[in-house]
Amino acid sequence: MRYGQGVALVLVAGTLWSLMGLCLRQIEAASVWQILFWRSVGMVPVLFAFIWWTSGRRPLDQIRKVGVAGTIGGLGLVFAFSGAIYAIQTTTIANAVFLFTASPFVAAILGWIILGERVKPWTWAAIGLAVFGMYLMVREGLAMGALAGNLAALMSAAGFGAFSVCLRWGKVGEMLPVSMLGGVFSMIVAALVLWSQDQSVLASGHDIAIASGMGAAILALGMVAYTLGSRVIPAAELTLLSLIEVLLAPIWVFVFLGETASTATFVGGGVLLAAVTLNAVMGARAPRQEGVAKTPRPVND
Repeated sequence: MRYGQGVALVLVAGTLWSLMGLCLRQIEAASVWQILFWRSVGMVPVLFAFIWWTSGRRPLDQIRKVGVAGTIGGLGLVFAFSGAIYAIQTTTIANAVFLFTASPFVAAILGWIILGERVKPWTWAAIGLAVFGMYLMVREGLAMGALAGNLAALMSAAGFGAFSVCLRWGKVGEMLPVSMLGGVFSMIVAALVLWSQDQSVLASGHDIAIASGMGAAILALGMVAYTLGSRVIPAAELTLLSLIEVLLAPIWVFVFLGETASTATFVGGGVLLAAVTLNAVMGARAPRQEGVAKTPRPVND
């Protein structure tokens, strides 16, 4: 695959993922756990089919290779997926997706604590800048009663950060089998939570169709496109290209639903995006042997 084709695939992935918030706004009555269940029902078969196709029709071998680290990473995705859905339902799309971008910094801190990975000085500077941006956003959320949504978005970012660290810890080369496990675990956890609350996994046909469609056509296909494209693109460039999701998501809901966000959200989000860009640009300028390792990045919604 050529570099230009890889760029196109990553941009397609980010564009698909940016539609997640708009689609979630179309849900009429389904709860977070019902959405998580049916979105995973749509996602898992698509990922399984792709793994089957790329593994020489031996998908179970690829799944077994993820080991304990991949299994823990899959559990981390349960927090990431559920937190993202709750955040989007309880705060603005702009607020949620800006906070999702904190996941690389969470991964850097967890990698430093758990794996002993050295955090570069510019990454510490970017983390400090990101914390300031998140403070601006979360402080306003407290005043507006949207603190739970902001915390859920940060929980989602932490889940994705844990997912990334687990892949590096176990030296897991492929993220799709782990992502598929995350979908399976999400179905199980969602069903158990609904059962404990004496609720059914069944929702209206409309909500089931939207949730499962999101899982199959947006989440899973985006993961496939991102995985293929990321193989020919350096990690720092991947980070910058992936920002297309964050930039487009607020635009879709503004154009189609008239949803906007406050000045503080965009100021804090701008600071957060600047921190991500700083870290990516400095990583690209670093000598290759000292560069930041490429971190598989699933969708933040």
